[in-house]
Amino acid sequence: MRLTCMFSFILLFGAAGLVVFIHLQDPEEIVHQQTPGIKYNMGFQPPRKDCISSNNQDRSLRKITVDSVATIKQSDSLHLSENMPTKLQSTDRRQSSIMFAMKDQQNSEENNSIRLHKRRRRFIIKKSPILISINSSILNLPTLKSEDRNNNKWKNLYQIQRERKRIMRETCSKYKSNNRRIITPYHVSRIFVEDKYRVLYCEVPKAGCSNWKRVLMVLNGLASSTKDIQHNTVHYGNYLKRLDGFDHKGIYHRLNTYTKMLFIREPFEKLVSAFRDKFEHPNNYYHPVFGKAIISRYRVNATKEALRTGAGVTFKEFIQYLLDVHRPVGMDIHWDHVNRLCSPCLIDYDFVGKFESMEEDANFFLHLIGAPQNLTFPKFKDRHSNEERTTTKITKQYFAQLSPSQRQQSYDFYYMDYLMFNYSKPFEDLY
Repeated sequence: MRLTCMFSFILLFGAAGLVVFIHLQDPEEIVHQQTPGIKYNMGFQPPRKDCISSNNQDRSLRKITVDSVATIKQSDSLHLSENMPTKLQSTDRRQSSIMFAMKDQQNSEENNSIRLHKRRRRFIIKKSPILISINSSILNLPTLKSEDRNNNKWKNLYQIQRERKRIMRETCSKYKSNNRRIITPYHVSRIFVEDKYRVLYCEVPKAGCSNWKRVLMVLNGLASSTKDIQHNTVHYGNYLKRLDGFDHKGIYHRLNTYTKMLFIREPFEKLVSAFRDKFEHPNNYYHPVFGKAIISRYRVNATKEALRTGAGVTFKEFIQYLLDVHRPVGMDIHWDHVNRLCSPCLIDYDFVGKFESMEEDANFFLHLIGAPQNLTFPKFKDRHSNEERTTTKITKQYFAQLSPSQRQQSYDFYYMDYLMFNYSKPFEDLY
């Protein structure tokens, strides 16, 4: 009788334990435990066709779990009644019966655990962002037309492109580990799409991005001339599509068949240009969001007016914020690394232009893709047109306000961009 009670307690406790285990390991909870804090800057997008709701799968999983528990309880009850020990049964038989029941219970728990593990993996795959494997194309560049091969100008520009891509690829091979070469929608969120001429353009702020968007709009037939497109239309009109707005097949197809290009700029010069634009002119976003936080953290005895408006951030305060590992506000695309904005070690860009040779590089690119001959890259300054463009001379004047240590730390901050795009050190005392 004592063994019978013990046997019943073991089976009931085992089944109850299984119910508790299944309740605690809900698949939705498992997914959130496995992928903590994953965020992707994808913005508003229409539902992707390849992503389906998992609610039905959740309900079917719970139903299967309940049915399996009920089956276990029923089989345990039958097994218990059929093997009820009597006075005539030996001790060995009673022990073997108990061991058999415990082993059967353990097998059931293991099978359910395996089933949950497989379903958990399927849930994680469905909840994860789209992953696209991209094949490497070391020096994929549009081929020169037969009539251009004897043109020294086009031949020289073509060789410059090959050299830029070679340096970029070698830098990536040396400093970046990309064995998996997996691209998520986040990596292509800065890439604009022009389907008519099959162009992908990665936007790098302060490196001619406004005028490049104008060119893409003209190529797409949205405007007849770049001069007709206003600044707000370029940046807030949403006329151009982004690559992360397509489903995984659309992303994969365009990355592998379109001409991918980006234009970059000397990192310190790009940084000073961004500072002048965002902090030395009235701005209803950068002053209250960035300016107030920077002044509050780095300015001693700041006035109430400065703390209220966030206006008047100095270049030295701005650099303190940039180099602070615990910066009070996050990074911004206007001074982030090109390496992070465009992921050149993951995406094999076919064309790499430079702001310093913008007119020549841009018009060469338009020639390569067969753009209309009357379309040339615009030369006008998009914002604050009365001010002088940020030059090397102006950049050195701003960095002269910093200590040698701050200049070195700033160079270290942008080191990969300097190395990847073959820019020389901006100051002689840098190492």
